[in-house]
Amino acid sequence: MEQHSDRFEVTVSVGDGAVDVWAVGEVDIATVGALRAALWAAPARPVLRLHLARVPLLSAAGIRAVVAAHLRVRARGGELVLVDPTPTVQRVLRTTGLHRVLEIRTCGPGEVALAA
Repeated sequence: MEQHSDRFEVTVSVGDGAVDVWAVGEVDIATVGALRAALWAAPARPVLRLHLARVPLLSAAGIRAVVAAHLRVRARGGELVLVDPTPTVQRVLRTTGLHRVLEIRTCGPGEVALAA
């Protein structure tokens, strides 16, 4: 599944043990709908990974979408993992306290977080 606009793009890949959602662009009030739709459409798997390495901005609307996805995945017995948030997004996660609630993985150069 892929959704694309001039400002934001989201791609979803489904595996046996995990669903990977790659977000590219700013997540704000104008683009959060595409992210929310991708997170909601993701089939149930033990792990839902949201890749944020190419997200320079995560607004309050984006935070609400991430929290809602976390609650939804957790209610199904799964886990939402944020992968490689940019420094700006990391600050937002620390400011909101979400870094204490959600698992955040950082990959090294050339490494991709695909293993479940």
